[in-house]
Amino acid sequence: MVCVAWMIVFTGSDLTCRRGERLVFADLAFDARPGDALMLRGRNGAGKSSLLRLMAGLSEPLCGGICWQNQNIHHDLPAHRARLQYLGHQDAVKPVLTVRDNLRLWASLRDVDNSDAAIDYALNALGILHLAKTSGRFLSSGQKRRTALARILIGESDLWLLDEPTVGLDRESCADLARIIDAFRANGGIVVYSTHIDLDIAKPRSVDLDEFAMPMFDWLAEEDNDADDTGSTATEHAPSSNFTGIA
Repeated sequence: MVCVAWMIVFTGSDLTCRRGERLVFADLAFDARPGDALMLRGRNGAGKSSLLRLMAGLSEPLCGGICWQNQNIHHDLPAHRARLQYLGHQDAVKPVLTVRDNLRLWASLRDVDNSDAAIDYALNALGILHLAKTSGRFLSSGQKRRTALARILIGESDLWLLDEPTVGLDRESCADLARIIDAFRANGGIVVYSTHIDLDIAKPRSVDLDEFAMPMFDWLAEEDNDADDTGSTATEHAPSSNFTGIA
């Protein structure tokens, strides 16, 4: 990472997120420096997964923007995606491939040199080196999650976006993950993660999405005001049933 620790490199401002026919949060802001860990908190449905998808550039905010070193990430999405590793809810482990071949596929997508050495390192760090030749169909839920987590260790990155990374993990695996995250931060990496379980991570900063929630009645009031301002009916400004929401 070509920046010093005191520099703010990853920011979001005035973010409003719409999912389906509902505004999930509004006026959300965040900032992160090299070595930071941002922990996303909030009730179910508060928008933690949606915010991580916005940060990854997988979807766009209704309002506001997200920047890396003062450049909006959507101005150069390939560059942004090259600098990050994103872990979603789904483990995305192909059942017909072995654990090693699953990770080889991922390494090929990221043009990783000497991929087998990188895979061995990742498998050892997650405690599943002994499963390297095991097909995905025979893995337990926890083993699949650790296989998915191994991907974030393959290839260079400056930013990890982790959506509920502890799902399916036992206490020992959670401790391994916390050590991996702290090591990444020590080298200047930024980690943003959502969780309902406290990881033993040093000094994370918290972003509580409940603070940015927009109650339904406030949103409906804004919709009515917009309709009044334009002389249109509320029905004409109702959200379209064909709107494709953010997953």
